[in-house]
Amino acid sequence: MSEQNIDYKRAYERERKARDELEGLLEAQTRRLYEANIELEDKVAMLEKQKNVILKTEKMATLGTLAAGVAHEINNPLAYVSSNIESLFDFNDTLVGLLHLARELSQSEEIDPDLKAKFVELQKGMSFELMAEDIVDIGVDVQEGVRRIAGIVSNLLSFSRPKENKSSNVNLAEVSRSILKLAASQLRNVVVKTEIEEVPETCCNADAIGQVILNLLLNAKDACESELTRQSCVGLSINAIQEHILISVSDNGVGMDETTLTKIFEPFYTTKDVGKGTGMGMAIVYGFIEEHNGTIHVESKLGQGTSITVSLPIIN
Repeated sequence: MSEQNIDYKRAYERERKARDELEGLLEAQTRRLYEANIELEDKVAMLEKQKNVILKTEKMATLGTLAAGVAHEINNPLAYVSSNIESLFDFNDTLVGLLHLARELSQSEEIDPDLKAKFVELQKGMSFELMAEDIVDIGVDVQEGVRRIAGIVSNLLSFSRPKENKSSNVNLAEVSRSILKLAASQLRNVVVKTEIEEVPETCCNADAIGQVILNLLLNAKDACESELTRQSCVGLSINAIQEHILISVSDNGVGMDETTLTKIFEPFYTTKDVGKGTGMGMAIVYGFIEEHNGTIHVESKLGQGTSITVSLPIIN
Protein backbone atom coordinates (compact mmCIF):
# COMPACT_ATOMS: atom_id res chain seq x y z
CA MET A 1 0.00 0.00 0.00
CA SER A 2 1.38 3.36 -1.02
CA GLU A 3 2.12 6.11 1.45
CA GLN A 4 -0.54 8.24 -0.20
CA ASN A 5 -3.22 5.59 0.36
CA ILE A 6 -2.16 5.21 3.99
CA ASP A 7 -2.50 8.97 4.56
CA TYR A 8 -5.92 8.92 2.86
CA LYS A 9 -7.09 6.04 5.08
CA ARG A 10 -5.87 7.79 8.20
CA ALA A 11 -7.67 10.99 7.18
CA TYR A 12 -10.82 9.05 6.44
CA GLU A 13 -10.71 7.31 9.83
CA ARG A 14 -10.18 10.64 11.61
CA GLU A 15 -13.11 12.17 9.73
CA ARG A 16 -15.36 9.20 10.46
CA LYS A 17 -14.40 9.24 14.14
CA ALA A 18 -15.07 12.98 14.34
CA ARG A 19 -18.39 12.51 12.57
CA ASP A 20 -19.40 9.69 14.95
CA GLU A 21 -18.44 11.83 17.94
CA LEU A 22 -20.39 14.76 16.54
CA GLU A 23 -23.45 12.59 15.91
CA GLY A 24 -23.16 11.22 19.47
CA LEU A 25 -22.97 14.72 20.87
CA LEU A 26 -25.91 15.81 18.71
CA GLU A 27 -27.97 12.78 19.82
CA ALA A 28 -27.15 13.42 23.48
CA GLN A 29 -28.00 17.10 23.14
CA THR A 30 -31.25 16.26 21.35
CA ARG A 31 -32.13 13.82 24.13
CA ARG A 32 -31.39 16.49 26.77
CA LEU A 33 -33.50 19.02 24.89
CA TYR A 34 -36.36 16.54 24.63
CA GLU A 35 -36.20 15.71 28.34
CA ALA A 36 -35.98 19.42 29.20
CA ASN A 37 -39.00 20.09 27.00
CA ILE A 38 -41.00 17.33 28.72
CA GLU A 39 -40.00 18.73 32.13
CA LEU A 40 -40.94 22.23 30.98
CA GLU A 41 -44.34 21.03 29.79
CA ASP A 42 -44.93 19.34 33.15
CA LYS A 43 -43.98 22.53 34.99
CA VAL A 44 -46.23 24.63 32.76
CA ALA A 45 -49.13 22.25 33.45
CA MET A 46 -48.37 22.35 37.19
CA LEU A 47 -48.23 26.16 37.16
CA GLU A 48 -51.53 26.30 35.28
CA LYS A 49 -53.07 23.99 37.86
CA GLN A 50 -51.67 26.07 40.72
CA LYS A 51 -52.97 29.24 39.07
CA ASN A 52 -56.45 27.75 38.86
CA VAL A 53 -56.28 26.70 42.51
CA ILE A 54 -55.17 30.20 43.53
CA LEU A 55 -57.91 31.82 41.46
CA LYS A 56 -60.51 29.50 42.94
CA THR A 57 -59.21 30.14 46.46
CA GLU A 58 -59.31 33.91 45.95
CA LYS A 59 -62.78 33.65 44.46
CA MET A 60 -64.03 31.55 47.35
CA ALA A 61 -62.46 33.95 49.86
CA THR A 62 -64.10 36.95 48.20
CA LEU A 63 -67.44 35.22 48.03
CA GLY A 64 -67.03 34.17 51.66
CA THR A 65 -66.56 37.79 52.71
CA LEU A 66 -69.61 38.84 50.70
CA ALA A 67 -71.63 35.93 52.07
CA ALA A 68 -70.78 36.87 55.65
CA GLY A 69 -71.89 40.46 55.06
CA VAL A 70 -75.15 39.39 53.42
CA ALA A 71 -75.85 36.85 56.16
CA HIS A 72 -75.40 39.39 58.94
CA GLU A 73 -77.57 41.92 57.11
CA ILE A 74 -80.35 39.35 56.76
CA ASN A 75 -79.99 37.99 60.29
CA ASN A 76 -81.13 41.15 62.08
CA PRO A 77 -84.51 41.68 60.34
CA LEU A 78 -84.98 37.91 60.29
CA ALA A 79 -84.82 37.88 64.09
CA TYR A 80 -87.60 40.48 64.25
CA VAL A 81 -89.78 38.56 61.78
CA SER A 82 -89.24 35.24 63.53
CA SER A 83 -90.05 36.73 66.94
CA ASN A 84 -93.20 38.42 65.65
CA ILE A 85 -94.40 35.24 63.99
CA GLU A 86 -94.13 33.45 67.32
CA SER A 87 -96.22 36.21 68.88
CA LEU A 88 -98.83 35.89 66.11
CA PHE A 89 -99.08 32.17 66.80
CA ASP A 90 -99.71 33.01 70.45
CA PHE A 91 -102.56 35.30 69.34
CA ASN A 92 -103.87 32.78 66.82
CA ASP A 93 -106.54 31.07 68.97
CA THR A 94 -107.92 34.41 70.12
CA LEU A 95 -108.02 35.83 66.61
CA VAL A 96 -109.77 32.76 65.22
CA GLY A 97 -112.26 32.89 68.11
CA LEU A 98 -113.02 36.54 67.39
CA LEU A 99 -113.55 35.78 63.71
CA HIS A 100 -116.01 32.98 64.51
CA LEU A 101 -117.81 35.28 66.97
CA ALA A 102 -117.96 38.03 64.36
CA ARG A 103 -119.44 35.61 61.83
CA GLU A 104 -122.12 34.52 64.31
CA LEU A 105 -122.95 38.11 65.20
CA SER A 106 -123.22 39.06 61.52
CA GLN A 107 -125.86 36.33 61.08
CA SER A 108 -127.77 37.14 64.28
CA GLU A 109 -131.11 38.95 64.19
CA GLU A 110 -130.76 40.11 67.78
CA ILE A 111 -127.97 42.66 67.38
CA ASP A 112 -128.27 46.34 66.51
CA PRO A 113 -129.01 46.80 62.76
CA ASP A 114 -126.25 49.39 62.40
CA LEU A 115 -123.69 47.02 63.97
CA LYS A 116 -124.91 44.17 61.76
CA ALA A 117 -124.53 46.38 58.70
CA LYS A 118 -120.92 47.07 59.68
CA PHE A 119 -120.23 43.34 59.99
CA VAL A 120 -121.76 42.73 56.56
CA GLU A 121 -119.68 45.55 55.08
CA LEU A 122 -116.49 44.09 56.54
CA GLN A 123 -117.22 40.72 54.92
CA LYS A 124 -117.55 42.10 51.40
CA GLY A 125 -113.78 41.67 50.86
CA MET A 126 -113.49 38.28 52.55
CA SER A 127 -115.78 36.39 54.84
CA PHE A 128 -114.92 35.86 58.49
CA GLU A 129 -115.25 32.12 57.96
CA LEU A 130 -112.63 32.02 55.17
CA MET A 131 -110.30 34.21 57.19
CA ALA A 132 -110.59 31.88 60.18
CA GLU A 133 -109.78 28.90 57.93
CA ASP A 134 -106.84 30.55 56.18
CA ILE A 135 -105.15 32.36 59.03
CA VAL A 136 -103.57 29.21 60.44
CA ASP A 137 -102.31 28.03 57.04
CA ILE A 138 -100.92 31.47 56.27
CA GLY A 139 -99.06 31.51 59.57
CA VAL A 140 -97.60 28.07 58.92
CA ASP A 141 -96.49 29.08 55.40
CA VAL A 142 -94.83 32.25 56.70
CA GLN A 143 -93.09 30.28 59.44
CA GLU A 144 -91.80 27.78 56.86
CA GLY A 145 -90.51 30.65 54.72
CA VAL A 146 -88.67 32.14 57.68
CA ARG A 147 -87.24 28.72 58.49
CA ARG A 148 -85.86 28.40 54.96
CA ILE A 149 -84.33 31.87 55.09
CA ALA A 150 -82.73 31.02 58.43
CA GLY A 151 -81.30 27.86 56.85
CA ILE A 152 -79.81 29.86 53.98
CA VAL A 153 -78.28 32.35 56.41
CA SER A 154 -76.82 29.49 58.45
CA ASN A 155 -75.31 27.99 55.30
CA LEU A 156 -73.86 31.35 54.31
CA LEU A 157 -72.19 31.73 57.68
CA SER A 158 -70.88 28.15 57.57
CA PHE A 159 -69.38 28.87 54.16
CA SER A 160 -67.92 32.26 55.04
CA ARG A 161 -66.09 31.38 58.24
CA PRO A 162 -64.66 28.27 59.84
CA LYS A 163 -66.66 26.82 62.67
CA GLU A 164 -65.22 26.64 66.16
CA ASN A 165 -62.31 24.26 66.06
CA LYS A 166 -63.52 21.09 67.75
CA SER A 167 -60.96 18.71 66.34
CA SER A 168 -60.42 15.46 68.20
CA ASN A 169 -59.49 11.86 67.46
CA VAL A 170 -62.55 10.25 65.90
CA ASN A 171 -63.45 7.14 63.97
CA LEU A 172 -64.98 8.23 60.68
CA ALA A 173 -66.57 4.81 60.20
CA GLU A 174 -68.63 5.48 63.33
CA VAL A 175 -69.38 9.03 62.17
CA SER A 176 -70.69 7.71 58.85
CA ARG A 177 -72.94 5.17 60.58
CA SER A 178 -74.40 7.93 62.74
CA ILE A 179 -75.06 10.06 59.66
CA LEU A 180 -76.81 7.16 57.94
CA LYS A 181 -79.16 6.85 60.92
CA LEU A 182 -79.75 10.60 60.89
CA ALA A 183 -80.57 10.57 57.16
CA ALA A 184 -82.63 7.36 57.23
CA SER A 185 -85.97 9.13 56.73
CA GLN A 186 -84.56 11.16 53.82
CA LEU A 187 -83.14 8.05 52.15
CA ARG A 188 -86.16 5.80 52.61
CA ASN A 189 -87.07 5.85 48.90
CA VAL A 190 -83.65 4.74 47.66
CA VAL A 191 -81.59 1.58 48.08
CA VAL A 192 -78.55 2.43 50.21
CA LYS A 193 -75.49 0.22 49.73
CA THR A 194 -72.67 0.59 52.23
CA GLU A 195 -69.09 -0.69 52.41
CA ILE A 196 -67.83 0.75 55.68
CA GLU A 197 -64.49 -0.66 56.77
CA GLU A 198 -62.89 -0.07 60.13
CA VAL A 199 -60.40 2.76 59.69
CA PRO A 200 -57.77 4.32 61.96
CA GLU A 201 -58.81 7.21 64.14
CA THR A 202 -57.83 10.62 62.84
CA CYS A 203 -57.83 14.11 64.31
CA CYS A 204 -60.56 16.13 62.64
CA ASN A 205 -63.73 18.09 63.23
CA ALA A 206 -66.31 15.30 63.43
CA ASP A 207 -69.24 17.71 63.01
CA ALA A 208 -67.76 19.17 59.83
CA ILE A 209 -66.96 15.79 58.24
CA GLY A 210 -70.39 14.54 59.30
CA GLN A 211 -71.91 17.51 57.48
CA VAL A 212 -69.84 16.64 54.40
CA ILE A 213 -71.13 13.05 54.37
CA LEU A 214 -74.72 14.19 54.97
CA ASN A 215 -74.60 16.76 52.17
CA LEU A 216 -73.14 14.24 49.72
CA LEU A 217 -75.77 11.61 50.62
CA LEU A 218 -78.67 14.04 50.24
CA ASN A 219 -77.30 15.32 46.94
CA ALA A 220 -77.02 11.73 45.71
CA LYS A 221 -80.61 11.07 46.77
CA ASP A 222 -81.81 14.20 44.97
CA ALA A 223 -79.95 13.16 41.82
CA CYS A 224 -81.91 9.89 41.82
CA GLU A 225 -85.35 11.42 42.30
CA SER A 226 -85.83 12.35 38.64
CA GLU A 227 -84.49 9.02 37.38
CA LEU A 228 -87.67 6.94 37.16
CA THR A 229 -86.55 4.18 34.78
CA ARG A 230 -84.56 2.17 37.33
CA GLN A 231 -84.29 1.53 41.04
CA SER A 232 -82.57 4.46 42.71
CA CYS A 233 -79.34 3.46 44.46
CA VAL A 234 -77.00 5.45 46.68
CA GLY A 235 -73.67 4.05 47.83
CA LEU A 236 -71.42 5.01 50.74
CA SER A 237 -67.98 3.51 51.27
CA ILE A 238 -65.31 4.27 53.88
CA ASN A 239 -61.83 2.78 53.73
CA ALA A 240 -58.21 3.59 54.45
CA ILE A 241 -55.42 3.52 51.87
CA GLN A 242 -51.87 4.20 53.04
CA GLU A 243 -52.02 7.47 55.02
CA HIS A 244 -55.47 8.59 53.87
CA ILE A 245 -59.10 7.82 54.63
CA LEU A 246 -61.35 7.72 51.56
CA ILE A 247 -65.04 8.60 51.78
CA SER A 248 -66.96 7.80 48.59
CA VAL A 249 -70.60 8.56 47.83
CA SER A 250 -72.10 7.36 44.55
CA ASP A 251 -75.50 7.29 42.88
CA ASN A 252 -77.12 6.04 39.68
CA GLY A 253 -79.01 9.28 39.12
CA VAL A 254 -79.13 11.78 36.30
CA GLY A 255 -75.40 12.61 36.32
CA MET A 256 -73.77 15.89 35.34
CA ASP A 257 -72.49 17.43 32.13
CA GLU A 258 -69.10 19.13 31.78
CA THR A 259 -70.51 22.60 32.50
CA THR A 260 -72.11 21.47 35.75
CA LEU A 261 -68.94 19.63 36.80
CA THR A 262 -66.93 22.85 36.54
CA LYS A 263 -69.43 24.79 38.66
CA ILE A 264 -70.65 22.45 41.40
CA PHE A 265 -68.41 23.99 44.07
CA GLU A 266 -69.47 27.56 43.25
CA PRO A 267 -71.68 29.14 45.94
CA PHE A 268 -75.34 29.51 44.93
CA TYR A 269 -74.95 27.28 41.86
CA THR A 270 -77.66 24.61 41.79
CA THR A 271 -79.43 22.45 39.25
CA LYS A 272 -82.35 21.82 41.59
CA ASP A 273 -85.78 23.35 41.14
CA VAL A 274 -86.53 26.71 42.74
CA GLY A 275 -87.16 26.28 46.46
CA LYS A 276 -85.42 22.88 46.63
CA GLY A 277 -81.81 23.98 46.86
CA THR A 278 -79.75 26.99 47.89
CA GLY A 279 -76.61 26.08 45.96
CA MET A 280 -74.51 26.22 49.13
CA GLY A 281 -74.20 22.51 49.99
CA MET A 282 -71.20 21.64 47.79
CA ALA A 283 -69.50 24.97 48.51
CA ILE A 284 -69.64 24.10 52.21
CA VAL A 285 -68.34 20.60 51.47
CA TYR A 286 -65.41 22.08 49.54
CA GLY A 287 -64.63 24.50 52.37
CA PHE A 288 -64.65 21.80 55.05
CA ILE A 289 -62.43 19.47 53.00
CA GLU A 290 -59.98 22.28 52.29
CA GLU A 291 -59.81 23.11 56.01
CA HIS A 292 -58.81 19.49 56.67
CA ASN A 293 -56.10 19.56 53.96
CA GLY A 294 -58.07 16.97 52.00
CA THR A 295 -59.03 16.60 48.37
CA ILE A 296 -62.29 15.90 46.59
CA HIS A 297 -62.64 14.16 43.24
CA VAL A 298 -65.84 14.03 41.16
CA GLU A 299 -66.68 11.63 38.32
CA SER A 300 -70.02 11.85 36.57
CA LYS A 301 -71.74 10.90 33.32
CA LEU A 302 -75.10 12.09 32.11
CA GLY A 303 -77.75 9.43 32.56
CA GLN A 304 -75.40 7.11 34.45
CA GLY A 305 -74.74 8.72 37.79
CA THR A 306 -72.07 10.37 39.89
CA SER A 307 -69.27 9.28 42.21
CA ILE A 308 -67.62 11.70 44.64
CA THR A 309 -64.53 10.69 46.61
CA VAL A 310 -63.11 12.64 49.52
CA SER A 311 -59.55 11.90 50.63
CA LEU A 312 -58.51 12.99 54.14
CA PRO A 313 -55.02 12.62 55.60
CA ILE A 314 -54.79 10.48 58.72
CA ILE A 315 -53.58 12.77 61.51
CA ASN A 316 -52.69 11.29 64.89
